[in-house]
Amino acid sequence: MAAVPPDAVQSAEAQQSVETAPPDGAQQHGAAQETDVLPPVQALISDDPNRRWYVIHTYSGYENKVKTNLEKRVTSMSMGNQIFRILVPEEEQIELTKEGKRKTVKHKIFPGYVLVEMELSDDSWYVVRNTPGVTGFVSSGNRPTPLMVEEVLTILEQMGMGQDKPRPKLDVEIGQNIRVRSGAFDGFIGVIDEIDEARGKLRVLVSMFGRETPLELDLDQVEKL
Repeated sequence: MAAVPPDAVQSAEAQQSVETAPPDGAQQHGAAQETDVLPPVQALISDDPNRRWYVIHTYSGYENKVKTNLEKRVTSMSMGNQIFRILVPEEEQIELTKEGKRKTVKHKIFPGYVLVEMELSDDSWYVVRNTPGVTGFVSSGNRPTPLMVEEVLTILEQMGMGQDKPRPKLDVEIGQNIRVRSGAFDGFIGVIDEIDEARGKLRVLVSMFGRETPLELDLDQVEKL
């Protein structure tokens, strides 16, 4: 996969990524279904110890389809009291087009994975596991492994949840070579020295008169080499 889930997910997946049987003795517990409005990140962590976040594996490129399919199954099978929220982990990034323009795009943080908040029972396991496009739970042995609270918070924060206005990440790296494409230094080759994502600015070092000169530039003032 192109991106790697948290360490606990990796270790669990290494043991077993596809469920072979429903969990034994899992209990059912009723709870009110959440709305579709995303609350602050801390509010996505329930105090109910039976209500946990699990990771399911999907066919590559089917993450959003699985989310839609599972939401429909939850409604049609009246499972809203056990399966509460389905998320495809994504984050926004600002990329440069070939013309040097800024474009905001969404990238999947963990391609091939979907998060499900649920109370684990035979019924909820069956509904999730038999959703079209799902290949299995990330699990330890034959039982789905829930994520730790810290792992869930890290993922949700990376998705920009809990922020008044999520800040897209800039699709550039420190040390990357670029060409200035506008302004007084048009055509100069430089190296990215600092990235200010909050302001969408770059500090670029260019060579002038035998010494490095720092420039503060907007992302759309540069192009990748």
